[in-house]
Amino acid sequence: MTTFADSLKREIARVARKELRDEITAVRKTSAVQRADISVLKKQLSVLHSQVKKLSKVQGTQPVKALPSKALPVGAEKKGKPGRKAVFTAERLKTNRARLGFTQDQMARLLEVSALSIWKWESGGAAPRASRVPQILQRLSLGKREALALITEVE
Repeated sequence: MTTFADSLKREIARVARKELRDEITAVRKTSAVQRADISVLKKQLSVLHSQVKKLSKVQGTQPVKALPSKALPVGAEKKGKPGRKAVFTAERLKTNRARLGFTQDQMARLLEVSALSIWKWESGGAAPRASRVPQILQRLSLGKREALALITEVE
C-alpha cells in the first residue's frame, strides 16, 4: 500500500510542477518586459530632468522640484532625507575595520563602545542600538587620518 501511495504522491507532484512551469514562464516574461519598460522610463525621466535644469538656467529661475513618489495626506510632511535607510551590518563593520587597519580595541575607541561590543557586532551575536546606528555609520565612513585623530581626541 505504501508503494502505491508514494507513486501517487510523486505523480501528483510531477503534474503540479508541469502545470506550474508554464505559468512561471509567463510571469517571468511579463516581469522582464516590465523591467525593460521601467528602465526606459528612468532614462526618459533623467533626460527630462536635465532639460528642465537647462531651461531653468536659461530663464534664470529655480528648477521645479520633483513630486514625491508617494502621495502624502494633506498636512503630513516627510521627515528625514529621502532614499534608502542606512543599515548596520556585521560585514560592513568588518570591512571598514580592515580598510582602516584598526584592531577591535581601536575600533571600539573610535565608536566609543567596548571591545567586546565590537566582537559581538562583528560575529553577528548582537547589533548596536538603533539610536546609535547613524553615528556609527558616520564614523565608519571616515578616512584613516580622521579616524586616528578622533581616537586620540577621545583618549
